This record gives sequence, C-alpha cells and structure tokens, in this order.
Amino acid sequence: MAQLSDDCFAFGGELMPAADALARLAETTHTVAQPEEVSLSQAHGRVLAGDVLSTRDVPPHDNAAVDGWAVYFDDLNSDGDTRLPWSERIPAGRPLGHSAKRGMALRVFTGAPMPGGEDGAPGPDTVLMQEDCREQDGVVVIPPGIKLGANRRFAGEDIKNGDVILAAGRRLKPQDIGLAASVGLTSLSVYQPLKVAVFSSGDEVFEPGAALPPGGIYDSNRFMVTALLEALGCEVSDLGILPDRFDAVRDALDSASGAHDVLITSGGVSTGEEDHVKAAVEALGHLHFWRLAIRPGRPIALGQVGRVPFVGLPGNPVAALVTFLRFARPLLLRLSGAAETEPHHYPVRADFDYKKKKGRREWLRARLRTLDDGSVAAEKFERGGAGILSSAVFADGLIELPEDVTRVERGMTVDFLPFNEMMR
Repeated sequence: MAQLSDDCFAFGGELMPAADALARLAETTHTVAQPEEVSLSQAHGRVLAGDVLSTRDVPPHDNAAVDGWAVYFDDLNSDGDTRLPWSERIPAGRPLGHSAKRGMALRVFTGAPMPGGEDGAPGPDTVLMQEDCREQDGVVVIPPGIKLGANRRFAGEDIKNGDVILAAGRRLKPQDIGLAASVGLTSLSVYQPLKVAVFSSGDEVFEPGAALPPGGIYDSNRFMVTALLEALGCEVSDLGILPDRFDAVRDALDSASGAHDVLITSGGVSTGEEDHVKAAVEALGHLHFWRLAIRPGRPIALGQVGRVPFVGLPGNPVAALVTFLRFARPLLLRLSGAAETEPHHYPVRADFDYKKKKGRREWLRARLRTLDDGSVAAEKFERGGAGILSSAVFADGLIELPEDVTRVERGMTVDFLPFNEMMR
C-alpha cells in the first residue's frame, strides 16, 4: 500500500491562516493511489491516471449537419431561385460510393458523409435544410441567400488525431466518458479508490436506534462523513465508535493503518482529559495540530499513524462537515491523484447583515433565493452554532468570509460555495 513520507504535514505556527494551511497541504502531499485499467462503464467519478490522446479525427469524415440537400455552392444563383435535379439519397452511415456530379443536388440526412467530386476534386460543399427548399417532380427549388459551407461539418472539427482530449488528474464526468467513447476507447487508466477507515469517538456517542442513556447522543458524524467519502469514490470501512480509553483507541488506529490509505475520526482531538485520540496518534506516529484561525472547525488535526495520513475532525457536526469539505476533501483528492482540489467560489448578494472577527476565516450556512429583481441572494441560517446540523439541511452551501472582512451588510457581494459541487 502506497504511503506518505514521515512528517509530510509537519508545520508549526500559531493560528495559521486557512489559505496558508491549504497551500502547505498542496505542497506536502502527493498521490498514493495506484493506477488500474477499467472499462468505460466503470470509469465515471474516477480520477484519470494519465493523459488520454485521440488516435483518430472526430468526426472521421465531412458530414451533413441537418436533413436536407447537399449542393455545390457555385451551382446556386445569388439573385433568384435555383432549380437542381436530384436522384440519389445519402443516409447516415451509407457513403454514396461514387463521386458527385456538378449541377445536381443530393438528398442527405443528418450525419450523412459528404461525397467527393469528380476526378478527385472537392465535392458538394453546402447543405440546405429541407424546410427551406421545395421538391417537385425530381427537382429541388432552392431560394437564394444560403452561405458557402452552411450546415456542413468537417472531419476533425471536434477532435483531431493526436489531441489530448482528457488530462491526467481529471475526475471523470459523464460527458468525459462520452468523449472517450467518441474516439473508440473501451477502457481508461484511472487511480484506484482510496481505502478510508472512519471512526467516531466518545463514550457519549451511541449508534442510532440504541436506547440513549442520560447524557448520550446519537452518532451523526460517522454516517455523514461516510456519505461524503463515498461521494468522492472512496472505499469506506466503518469501524464504529471508539471508547474514551487510550489503549482501545491506539489499538484500533494501529490495526486500521495496516489496511487503509487514510484514517478519519471525529471528536477526541481536543485537549480535554478524555480526548485520547491525540495521545494515541502521537504514540503511533505524529500529530500536528492545524491551529487555524477559522470558524467553525477548531480543533481539526492532521497527522500520521505510521505513514498513513490521519485526519481528526471536530466533534460538533457542523464543524466536522465544514472542515471535511474545506480541508479533508482537498487532501483526499490530492491523495487520489486529482489535479483540481479546490471548490469553485460564486459571487452572490448577501441578504443579511453580520459582524465578524478580523483575522479569522468563517463559513456561514446559507441558502439561495431569487429576489424580485431576478438577482440571486444568499439567506443566512438564523443561528450559527457548530452543533446545529439542521442548518446544513437548510443550506444550499457555505458563504466563505476571508480574514480581512469584519462585517457583511445586506447587498454586499460574498463568495458562495455550493454543496452540490463539494459533495461529489
């Protein structure tokens, strides 16, 4: 199993800005997943392990873009109707089989290959839509005004032989699969899915459906994180809830590190006496706290159990969600071989007022709505607690406020990160 070098995340500093932490992560991590060949039907969502080059032109021949009539442009009158006889049809996939004579029209259908001309000369070069013409008694009546080359597709117009059609590191979308199929490929080299072990921690945490004792809560984080990982294409091992005992936590992490590429926990990485994850990771490898100037999400911890990356998410569910999306997700994508790891930011209008501490990056849960003037505005959830998971259900995504912003006023432009892009 491929692993990272020792101390790959090691960096100190007090309250590091989020941007610096993400940059450091990008500098110190590399792909650990191994390549494999899979069929096109299995490639969706996977990360390409190498550039994909076309070995042919697409389309492979000049062809008609519409149903209609193929003609030589020079045979057309510029100031009145043109009357051309016709006698042959060219359906898609059935070449004419001989050269096309001048002074004649050819009935063609969408995708039909354009024929060549006599004695090796170029053939018909223009196609008229059938609804623009009249046909009667074997003659096509063509009105003036058509442009040279209209409704004709050229060989290689989409893809040329030798083009890089898909770049290494791309997470494959449905249209990418279609593009690969269009050049005749049946399989692609992609990186194997990361194997990720997921734990929750804490004696207060119980499986959903269990009888809750006083002080107990149901485990939401493990199920949420598992779903997020599966959306990234990871193979997830749900290893349950770690008790608040050092030896149990240490042994579970040590065992999981032998069969997984990444270990993820939620809770137990703070500085409390019952937070044993920190000590267990340090006993097995290294734990480097990201003392980040962020809200929500402190503490989030990054380290290694041996040489296997470890991510310790906060216990509060919203903090776990936000830090997964903004820190764990980029890490996982880089380990998976993906070239693009940062989500897209979209400018929207704020439909709220808000005060913020300077020097700290914050993420607010918000949903989008269309205002009377047709513009899109972001509506913030009324409460900001890191334990209010219903706020994430309310929201369409996160508003990201940079460190230098101290207040948001209604009508200001803010950056919006949609969940539907970050949760896939």
